[in-house]
This record gives sequence, C-alpha cells and structure tokens, in this order.
Amino acid sequence: MHSGPDSLYLDGHLLIAMPGMQDERFARAVVYVCAHSQEGAMGIIINKAAADIAFADLLVQLGILKDRDDPGAADIEEIRIHRGGPVETGRGFVLHSADYFLENATLPITDDVCLTATLDILRAIAGGSGPHEAILALGYAGWAPTQLEAEIQANGWLHGPADRAILFDDDVETKYDRALAKIGVDPAMLSTDPGHA
Repeated sequence: MHSGPDSLYLDGHLLIAMPGMQDERFARAVVYVCAHSQEGAMGIIINKAAADIAFADLLVQLGILKDRDDPGAADIEEIRIHRGGPVETGRGFVLHSADYFLENATLPITDDVCLTATLDILRAIAGGSGPHEAILALGYAGWAPTQLEAEIQANGWLHGPADRAILFDDDVETKYDRALAKIGVDPAMLSTDPGHA
C-alpha cells in the first residue's frame, strides 16, 4: 500500500470522471483505485450496475450452484453486480470489507477494504461466510505507467477520499453526485469542456 499523507499514489481513493470525459466507458464513472504505483494503476468502477445478470444466475454459470432452484439459492443475499471496467470483463473482482481474508488471494488496499478475485470468495458469500460488505465487479479499469497521472493533469479526473457508504451501498445512481459532494464539488459548477473547471 502506498497511501499516506505524502503519497503521490491514490490507492484506496476515488477517481471521479469530469463531466467532459470523452471515453463513453467512463462517463460519470466513480472508480475505486485498488492499486497505483510507478507501474500503472488498477481500479474498479463502483457506480455502473450490470443490469443484465443476477448474482444467483452468475453462481449457476460458475458451477457454485447447480441451478436457480438449488436449495441454497433462496438463502443467498443478492449482491449487485457492477461493470468494473473494460479490461477482463469476463472475470469477477470482489471489493469487500476486511473481515474476510484469503491467504495468497486477497489484496489489502486499506485497513478496511480488500480485493479478492477468486471463486473462493463467491463460494464463501454463497455459503454465508463471506465478507460483511461486498460488491462484485466484472472487469476492471487499468492504466499504463504515468497514464492516469496524465489524465488527471489533463482534467479528466478528480480524486478524493473514499468512504464505505459510497463504496458499498446499493444506491448506484447517486454515487457520482455523492462522490463529488464529498470533495466539495457541485456538479453544476463543473464545465463539460476538457481542460476547464
């Protein structure tokens, strides 16, 4: 982890797309930064729901449940699935509270948020022994070395501290405005022209 008061890295922070974001995949996106170093950055978009698939259906596809009528399916808490980004969209990434940790599989991001990308965490969630808070994302957002810094410099992104409510709650539609409000920005005051505030 690189986070700290003097850190130039944004692990555990939110990236908030500026209104003029040209890349449609990131329009009004809120990205939780999971890793950021001189080698590049990786994050999960936390405010774009994947409306076309339910958690129980995904568990059936992955062979964790036999079918929708599996006796265990009724007890599974429905977790909203997100479109986490354009890279590896067929792979699942679970952002979760630190009360779940799998040796050699879980990446601690901050003291209370981790990332796990194995089927074991989905089995644990399905079995009721998973983390207290979690979101499942298909795919992630990735940046090559210095690419994210250049995009921030060009006014493509704002950034600020993350908070658990924005990260884990189900109110996907308001996360963008709440993330902006958290850093003291009124969306109405932002220009849609890149390079201008």
